[in-house]
Amino acid sequence: MTRGPVAVVDCGTNTTRLLITDGRNFSNQVRCSEITRLGRGVDATGRLDPSAVERTLECLREYRRAIDDHDPTAVRFIATSAARDAANRADFLQPAESILGAAPEVLSGREEAETAFRGAISELDPAEGPYLVVDIGGGSTELSYGEGRCSDALSLDIGSVRLTEKYIHHDPPQPEELAACLSVTELHLDDALRAIPALGGPCRLVGVAGTITTVAAVELGLATYDRDRVHHFRLSKEAAEDVFRTLATEALADRVHNPGLHPGRADVIVAGVCILVRIMRYFDFDECLVSESDLLDGLALGLLEA
Repeated sequence: MTRGPVAVVDCGTNTTRLLITDGRNFSNQVRCSEITRLGRGVDATGRLDPSAVERTLECLREYRRAIDDHDPTAVRFIATSAARDAANRADFLQPAESILGAAPEVLSGREEAETAFRGAISELDPAEGPYLVVDIGGGSTELSYGEGRCSDALSLDIGSVRLTEKYIHHDPPQPEELAACLSVTELHLDDALRAIPALGGPCRLVGVAGTITTVAAVELGLATYDRDRVHHFRLSKEAAEDVFRTLATEALADRVHNPGLHPGRADVIVAGVCILVRIMRYFDFDECLVSESDLLDGLALGLLEA
């Protein structure tokens, strides 16, 4: 087993995150998250925007300082949907490697889903499964299924940033724009159910990543974000629908004042919540168990157990 601490960096479409942990003393963990919007415009252009690249690289410079302060025994650096889709990904990955001193890995959608599953259920009882873990990101949404371990997984090309850029062009969103996000999500779920028929059976929904934790924080009315209150919060279907109605009918200038909603996420949260509520409606889930343990934790567990 690797002696801790270990460090993992995740560069997603919307958010760049860092976790430094030894897997034992959770009070000494370092968790950082910055909305850098690396994937802005990638769905339309197929390329990373230079300003988004520089914004993300500056975040990584800050993370490198934190990593150096803790002298981890291993560092893993991964990128997900935006890097998968961008033809010029090397414009980001090469300088990012120089900054972090770790070779970048562009995870496939399935690898991302499987790793998120591992993190999400790390504190759950396998006997209470099977679990459907949903990871709503900026560019993609990962679904993973299993009990003690992931038995099947897939990635859907729907995410909070991707759907916002494609379908939401008014402030507040018009009903037909919301309908488009919901309908597109349903089509992807049809494909998911054909690929993984077990999703149509009984399972427990576990939700990870920023869209879902934000919905929980808004429902809780957290003026200051509290990870302990969000982690393993049981978000009812009724509550998710209520948050959806509230956020979807507000102009951005009003939406940003909702306690629990990070201002940097306010412009894309409605599309993300469209995905969440459509999943809960489609599979008829009464609640979603919100987990702060996710892809980062799955990556860290892999390093610690190596």
